[in-house]
Amino acid sequence: MKSLLAASRAIDELNRWLGWVASCLILIACVISAGNAGMRYAFNISSNAWLEIQWYMFAGMFMLGAAYTLKRNEHVRVDIIFGHLPTRVQIWIDILGGLFFLLPATVILAWLSWPVFYDTWLNHEMSGNAGGLVRWPVKLFLPLGFALLTLQGLSEIVKRIAMLTGHMQADLHYERPLQ
Repeated sequence: MKSLLAASRAIDELNRWLGWVASCLILIACVISAGNAGMRYAFNISSNAWLEIQWYMFAGMFMLGAAYTLKRNEHVRVDIIFGHLPTRVQIWIDILGGLFFLLPATVILAWLSWPVFYDTWLNHEMSGNAGGLVRWPVKLFLPLGFALLTLQGLSEIVKRIAMLTGHMQADLHYERPLQ
């Protein structure tokens, strides 16, 4: 269990760092958006590349931030009943949900999105817009993001099992939406 928890900590740290990268992409995208709008209105200068890079950054924010969101236990939940259940039942729901829903979906999506990226990279696909960018960097976010989400799902399952077996204190805190 110690080696699994060590691997879990490494995955958590990787996704914490990539969550910080995703947060930085938000700021960069805002600066680019404001700069592009300013240049367009002040000097009538613009480029499709500036618009597309914002789209690429949004993909990065979303796909890199998904695993971090799962790590923080801040993903969307339907908390009609879950929050009122005993902690051990919540842990079991997280384990079973991860094993039977999260992991199969993320593995399949990573697997299916890899050829999409690879084909784009192999063929040097470019945007159809004048002045557009190469497409493979944005398409790489799909298999990468789902692979990271798979790893984080495994990390969460390991932590939940450690909670059940007494190797880790149960801490399932998450922010409930205001109602």
